[in-house]
Amino acid sequence: MNGLSFSFAPLFPWWVVAMIASAAALLALYGIVRGLRGAWIRFAALVLLTLALANPSLLQEDREALKTVVAVVVDETDSQKFDGREAQTAAAAEALEARLARFPNLDVRRITARNGGAEEGDASSALFTALERGLQDVPPDQVGGAILLSDGQVHDVPEDGTIKAPVHALITGSENDRDRRISITKAPRFGIVGEAQELIYQVTDTNIESDGGLVSVRVSIDGEMFSTEQVLPGEETSFFFDVPHGGRNVIELQVESVEGELTTVNNQAFAVLDGIRENLRVLLISGEPHAGERTWRNLLKSDASVDLVHFTILRPPEKQDGTPITQLSLIAFPTRELFIEKIDEFDLIIFDRYQRRGVLPVLYFDNIARYVQDGGAVLIAAGPEHAGFGSVAATPLETILPVRANGEIIEAPFRADVSAAGRRHPVTRGLPGLAEKAEEANNWGRWFRQIDGTALRGDTIMQANGDRPLLTLDRPGEGRVALLMSDHVWLWARGFEGGGPHTQLLRRLGHWLMKEPELDEEALRADADGNIITFKRQTMGDEPGQLNLITPDGQNLSLDLVDQGDGTFEARHEADTLGLYRAANGDKTALVHVGPTNPREYNEIVSTFDKLAPALAATGGRGFRVEKDSPTALPRIVTTRGTGATGGRDWIGIRTTQASVLKGISQIPLFAGFLGLGILLLAMAGMWAREGR
Repeated sequence: MNGLSFSFAPLFPWWVVAMIASAAALLALYGIVRGLRGAWIRFAALVLLTLALANPSLLQEDREALKTVVAVVVDETDSQKFDGREAQTAAAAEALEARLARFPNLDVRRITARNGGAEEGDASSALFTALERGLQDVPPDQVGGAILLSDGQVHDVPEDGTIKAPVHALITGSENDRDRRISITKAPRFGIVGEAQELIYQVTDTNIESDGGLVSVRVSIDGEMFSTEQVLPGEETSFFFDVPHGGRNVIELQVESVEGELTTVNNQAFAVLDGIRENLRVLLISGEPHAGERTWRNLLKSDASVDLVHFTILRPPEKQDGTPITQLSLIAFPTRELFIEKIDEFDLIIFDRYQRRGVLPVLYFDNIARYVQDGGAVLIAAGPEHAGFGSVAATPLETILPVRANGEIIEAPFRADVSAAGRRHPVTRGLPGLAEKAEEANNWGRWFRQIDGTALRGDTIMQANGDRPLLTLDRPGEGRVALLMSDHVWLWARGFEGGGPHTQLLRRLGHWLMKEPELDEEALRADADGNIITFKRQTMGDEPGQLNLITPDGQNLSLDLVDQGDGTFEARHEADTLGLYRAANGDKTALVHVGPTNPREYNEIVSTFDKLAPALAATGGRGFRVEKDSPTALPRIVTTRGTGATGGRDWIGIRTTQASVLKGISQIPLFAGFLGLGILLLAMAGMWAREGR
């Protein structure tokens, strides 16, 4: 492709050329006005002189025509995996590219659109985003059109079109697709444990005949059946529930399937709610003032999540010194209110060196044992009184205590040690200063008193003086109990001989008693980072066995749990499908979702023209359905020019462009060399010859 044009390279600055031209023009006009002989010839000669000073050149461009770029966008998102659409799309794409290859002036560019969108973490069909990225290196005037191969469920359709060229669509799937889906329209992200929350959802039927009957929706929380609701399709329904526990709560809704629907993947939806505990209520009862009493109080008061009620029995009933009642400032111990009326309002009861002195009747201890069996928690920090007749072990609490005291008190220096079970237990695992190997000594200060006893049940996680139980945990009924067989933990708090991890130990211990999930000794957890799922198994055993995994599309997989040491095992899985994954190991289960909650890819999967219609209309494109039985039977492809129609009843138009690239330029000076000199001399000679007649 060639083109001609002129350019000027003046021998003098333009203002000099303009002055010379102006003077010449005035002289020529003067001669013409006066009617002097030869004035017109002189005028022509002066014009040629001016042109010579402007130094004109003839430019000849050597251009190469560029091919018209045509984008074929293939939808490979998850909604294309249903009802054989993948094979249908592959066959149609191959046939389409073969037809386009017949046009030598077309550059066919295949663009694949997979799960993802304009925003990171999105899971949708973003075909126009993929189209824009695929053509970002192509000048807009070189694009002749785009053909989308999709089921029509596209979530980033622009209002005015991404490209200034016709966009056509070949729709896979069937217009008679049947599907039932459930979607959550409103769900809380946070909630106070024990308080009611509202979740709003809707069941939608597409191409399913309905006689106005109700359908069943199964509601589960953390994989456990909660209730069955009867709802009417097409109407929003509210579901009310109490937040069951702190941390992550997975609420799953599953609607009954219908025969002949595309898939049951979107028959379930779920929401993740973070349960937030109100301040934990702790009742601390100190049997008498002692050196370690303030350690417990300071620790609990420093925790913003704890509401502490503390009573110290300064004046037991047997103390009779004749002091008038009016001179006493002690607050009466509200025993009935605490241990009968409001005991269930406390998350933890701590007995710190408590001994029976008639303050609490035996009936109250029976109520405390019942409170633990029903889900409460008790911590006993034992002192010398625990080895005598005034011990709480001589009450109905005996039935829930994991260690039986034998009446012996060991008063000699010793270092607390973490047992083999303790190295696996979250309460004591990895405590600061803990020796890496069991046979090595811990870098902790010594204690000087231990109440001897025999462990009956539970897990002894700390020991001393020849493997005697020092700290033992147990789970009687629905509750939890911890028994610390020493009252010298305060020596760590005071920094004696370097101290020890009293803050970490006692805080973990308290949170374990108050059922914080992160400190459970038997647990299965799952977390997703992108499409990589990490499963972590915490156990006190040696071999947890294989992990059973159920994928969103119903596959059952078995994964090996790899020992990470100290009672932790781990497995990883690379997810290839978005949705909710269910893991189980023994009686422990865990739920985790990959991708956004309730991704749009699974929410609407019925083939449709509706979403692409605005973009097709805005660009002059057309939409056609790919036949399921003959996916290669596509409309004709026609190249067009100008602003005419770019589609018809049975054809697709590609607008060819005039884009080209400049390969080189040839320059020919018009007044250079002998030719220019000859023209100027001839003009001057003609002027003077005419003047001389």
